[in-house]
Amino acid sequence: MDFFELTTEPIDIGEASRRIVPPECGATVTLDGYVREFTGEKKTLYLIYEAYESMALKEMEKLGIRAREHFDLTNIGIVHRLGKLAIGETSVIVTVAAPHRKAAFEACSWLISELKRTVPIWKKEFYSDGSKWIDGENTGEA
Repeated sequence: MDFFELTTEPIDIGEASRRIVPPECGATVTLDGYVREFTGEKKTLYLIYEAYESMALKEMEKLGIRAREHFDLTNIGIVHRLGKLAIGETSVIVTVAAPHRKAAFEACSWLISELKRTVPIWKKEFYSDGSKWIDGENTGEA
């Protein structure tokens, strides 16, 4: 069963991952996206995530529909945390169950990229010398 959620509470990665495991699947892939200490040369103190919540949830559900059109999946789960997060805290999990691992890996990678590109969730990084809103498409990730 799919789920798409926003929360201000810490995310339990194990609990979220296990929610989507059906007996017919051979693979579950879970991405644990957490707050890193450095972005390039800048040391991050903490992050704040904000969202247009009703639209973000609708867009996350649309991503689930699109993922099913492209990949052989059984279940999808996405949870994104909002509010102030410290270094090392989980900000997002994407978890995918599929009959085969290749589809699970590919779908998980596609979902996080599309989530950052299309879902109205914004990240502000705070440094010792100021702060900056970060564009989800340009996070410096490959």
